[in-house]
Amino acid sequence: PDEPLVRLGNLAGDFVRGVDVSSLHPDVRRGVLQHRAIDRFVDDHSVHRRGRARFNAPWRRFAGVALDVFYDHFLARDWSRLGGGATLDAFVDRVHAELEHHRALLPPALASVHDRLRARGWLRSYGTVEGIERVLVAMSRRGRRSQPLATAVGELQRNYDAFDADFAELWPELEAFNLRSP
Repeated sequence: PDEPLVRLGNLAGDFVRGVDVSSLHPDVRRGVLQHRAIDRFVDDHSVHRRGRARFNAPWRRFAGVALDVFYDHFLARDWSRLGGGATLDAFVDRVHAELEHHRALLPPALASVHDRLRARGWLRSYGTVEGIERVLVAMSRRGRRSQPLATAVGELQRNYDAFDADFAELWPELEAFNLRSP
């Protein structure tokens, strides 16, 4: 939704481990809950299961995480069509301004990473395969056992058209679900 705090809560969904969600601002909490509902919807969807099956063995354990990033790539790549007509740059600038303006309401992990997100152009980089590779490498550094993520971009390149078709099939259903979620 076009509500800054709900949008930030959606973004914060990956940064709230160990945070009592009930302690968050109600609109941020609504966004976190929406993020979680969307994650469940996608993870349970037949398109997602089909996509996971495309991964070769070394990456299969991390296929769900990698697929989420791949789907973000297709969304960013086609943002001017799928994102309500705004350019990706305009949207990213607005998100960064909202993050800065509402920094005090953000979960600590998101507040601390925001400056790096902006400085490294992470959100903009999702629109290119090279950017996805940088994102996966950065994500692989966050966990002790997530090293295969660093090279999972090869799976995107190997199955690009199939993952693109999966996303095109999933997106309309995800949009309809999103309108109904918390």
